[in-house]
Amino acid sequence: MTESAASPARRVYSYLGPAGTFTEAALAQVPEARGQIWRTVRNVPEALADVVEGRSDAAMIAIENSVDGGVSTTQDALATIPGLRIVGEYLVPVQFVLVARPGTALEDVSLIAAHPVAYGQCLRWLTDNLPAHAHLPASSNVAAALEMLDGTSNADAAIAPPGIIDHHELALLAENIGDNPRAVTRFVLVSRTVTPPPPTGADKTSLIVELPDDHPGALLDMLEQFATRGINLSLLASRPIGDELGRYRFVVDADGHVFDERMADALLGLASLQSAGRVPRVLPARGPRDRALPGPLRRRGVRRGARLVARPDRRRTGRVSGSSAAAPPGHPPRGRTVALAIMSR
Repeated sequence: MTESAASPARRVYSYLGPAGTFTEAALAQVPEARGQIWRTVRNVPEALADVVEGRSDAAMIAIENSVDGGVSTTQDALATIPGLRIVGEYLVPVQFVLVARPGTALEDVSLIAAHPVAYGQCLRWLTDNLPAHAHLPASSNVAAALEMLDGTSNADAAIAPPGIIDHHELALLAENIGDNPRAVTRFVLVSRTVTPPPPTGADKTSLIVELPDDHPGALLDMLEQFATRGINLSLLASRPIGDELGRYRFVVDADGHVFDERMADALLGLASLQSAGRVPRVLPARGPRDRALPGPLRRRGVRRGARLVARPDRRRTGRVSGSSAAAPPGHPPRGRTVALAIMSR
C-alpha cells in the first residue's frame, strides 16, 4: 500500500491592496511567496494585525521612501507592537501616471484622488500643470483609480502606478508625473520571531532607543556609544513617543552585526548608561533566550532574554530596519533600547 505525502500548507502573505499596488510589486520579489496565498488589506495596522493574530504568516509594508523619508505609521507600529520581526527588505522604483475615466481631458480635472504619499511625490507637477486642483486622499494608489472609475469617489482623475492601464479601462492623461524620476520605496517583510542569521561581513543593526529623560547631552550620550567604537550610523531618525510633548524615540541603523565585538560593546555601553538614568536597558524578549544570544554578549553579562533579533537581506545591497519592541509587564518604562534586526548589505 502506498501513501502519498501530505502537501505542505500554503503560507499567507498580507499586503496593501488591491492588486497592482507598489506593495504587491514588492511582495512579488519574495521567492518564498510565489504560489502562496496573498491577502489584501487596507492599511499597515491591519497587515500587522494579520501577522500578530495568526491570519497571515508575514506582511509586506512600506517603511521608507527616498523622497519623503520614513513612513511614520510603519515606524510607530513596529516600535510598539510586540512579537514582530523584519525578515526581508525590498526596493521598488516609484513612477506615477495620471489617469481618468475615458473621455476625460486634462483641462477637465479639478479633484484628484491619490494616496497621500503619492500625492506629495507628484505635487510639483500638479502645481505646474493643474494649479487649481484639490486632493482627495485614498487608501492606495490603485484604490484611488478604481474608486474613481466605479463612481465611489467624485474625483476627476487619479494618481496611480503605470501598470494600472493594462488591467483597467482608463484614459491616460499624463505619464511620469513624479517629481523625482529616481524615487524608490523601501518595503519590509514582517513576520514573527526568527532566529538570528550568522554575520556576513556586510551587515547593519537597527535599534530603537527611547531616552528616559530630557537633559543636555542625552542624545550625545547615546551617539558616543557608537562613535567611540568606530561604528558608523547610516540612519538616525526621530518619532514622537506620544505619551507627552517633547519625548521622542530614535530609529538607528548602525553598520555591523550584533555578533561583532564592537557592536556588542556598544549595546552594553547603552545598557551601562541606565544606571545614570540616561539610556535604558535592552528589553526582555518574548522569544529565544540565552541560546540565541551571541557569545560576546553572553560573556559580557547581557541578561537572560535580551532581545537581539537578526534578519537576512533579500537584496544584493541591503540595509536594515527595525521591528517591534515589547515592553515588560506592568507600566511601560520611561526609556528603552532594543536591538531589532540585522541584515547583510
